[in-house]
Amino acid sequence: MRQNALLRSEKGLGNPGTARKKSGSVTVVKPAPAEERDDHFAVRNGVRCAGVHLIVDLHQAQGLDDIDLIEATLRRCVDAARATLLHIHLHHFQPNGVSGVAVLAESHISIHTWPDAGYAALDVFMCGSASPDACIPVLREAFKAERVEVNEILRGRDA
Repeated sequence: MRQNALLRSEKGLGNPGTARKKSGSVTVVKPAPAEERDDHFAVRNGVRCAGVHLIVDLHQAQGLDDIDLIEATLRRCVDAARATLLHIHLHHFQPNGVSGVAVLAESHISIHTWPDAGYAALDVFMCGSASPDACIPVLREAFKAERVEVNEILRGRDA
């Protein structure tokens, strides 16, 4: 069937099915105050947000091609941040470099490494009561980074 065939056949254009029936009235529900919502938002320096996103650059770092070190370090970051690990997926590139993600109940930690340049880029994004800042000393120590740059973004401040 060609891309526009369904539109031209007029299927679905007759009487609405049960899934599309209109209800007789609309009820407006007032949202609960932020302090009563169980949405796992975070609070950072008194600012309520969907989560704290740390953009982390490691410079003059070591071990960036060691996939076992990277996995162990991500696991230590999760523990240090008191987060909940759901899954880790890492890919080792040839001749070198690793990209991967630790998927968390609170969001994620991603890593991309350039061993020849001694550089790694990480995203540490967490919501709820997790502590993404606790990952920074773990990363600095594990990869013996001479310089660590951290930029912070508070995501979903108006959500």
